[in-house]
Amino acid sequence: MRPALEVLRHIEATTPGLKFRFTEAAAGATHYKEHGVSMPESTVKLCDEADAILLGACGMPTIRYPDGTEIAPQVELRFIFDLYAGVRPARLIPGVPSPIVGATERGIDLVVIRESTEGLFASMGKGVVTHDEARETMVITRKTSERLFDFAFRLAARRKSRGGKNLVHCVDKANMFRAFAFFREIFYERAALHTDVKPDHIYIDAVSAALVRRPWDFDVLVTENMFGDILSDMTAGLIGGMGMAPSADIGDKHAVFQPCHGTAPDIMGKGLANPTAMILSAGLMLDWLADKFDHKPAAEAGARIERAVDRAYAAGIKPCEFGGLDGTEAITKAVMTALDAA
Repeated sequence: MRPALEVLRHIEATTPGLKFRFTEAAAGATHYKEHGVSMPESTVKLCDEADAILLGACGMPTIRYPDGTEIAPQVELRFIFDLYAGVRPARLIPGVPSPIVGATERGIDLVVIRESTEGLFASMGKGVVTHDEARETMVITRKTSERLFDFAFRLAARRKSRGGKNLVHCVDKANMFRAFAFFREIFYERAALHTDVKPDHIYIDAVSAALVRRPWDFDVLVTENMFGDILSDMTAGLIGGMGMAPSADIGDKHAVFQPCHGTAPDIMGKGLANPTAMILSAGLMLDWLADKFDHKPAAEAGARIERAVDRAYAAGIKPCEFGGLDGTEAITKAVMTALDAA
């Protein structure tokens, strides 16, 4: 969070017409350990009043609810503010290694749109467990699916001006489950209202195989909550790992921006954490604010952050997870320096 705020303060100081007011709010595993709740009502109130929510990595493997599940305010915020569109970009940055053969030459630039309030996660905390069996229920509604698909088509249209393929794939398992057949049917109903964007569909197992062979074939992938949870981690792996993966959870009125990764307690306090995903999440936040408030300086600032990260990596910074020696401070300094040239 600290490097991301440094970047935003620098952006503020060098962008006419752009000013920020940050208010810090408590949330996470430590707060739960000390107070018995993942976040106080005052945090929820501040989030409700804010133009956007920038969230640091939350959770701690050793701190859990009595039922064994994780402390996850990021998930709770999705339900509180109806943040139905989980945006998980996967773009290969120059100089970052990918495990995919040909990725350096052909590039990777896609977005997974994960429905974030329903699907299998609708059963969170509500599953039924007996001595002999356990059951969780998946929920897919027309209202949320329509909004989700409209969001995906609009995003694909916006990405076209930036070199996107103007293509949306519905990722499902419609050949086996009636709920997913329903999901796909709604997808094509909404596609008929967005004739400027090409719709297609693919099964979750098929897309998993295709992504590790030819990820450059895809643009926007829209899917159910659990499928999206898994698929977004997979696509992050294609671009260098979770330390490179920003994210957003967006609703009609509110939005949360955070890195895809967790807290990594094994390297806590060592100065090794890669701040790139957090910095890029701040850039996503500016892009969303620009669209929400029709604020051109914010859009330019978001693009500037992305260019600065590209320049920093192209110049040779190498985070520890890639076998390099660059930790939090070195990466932050490289991005800050690149901002003046971006």
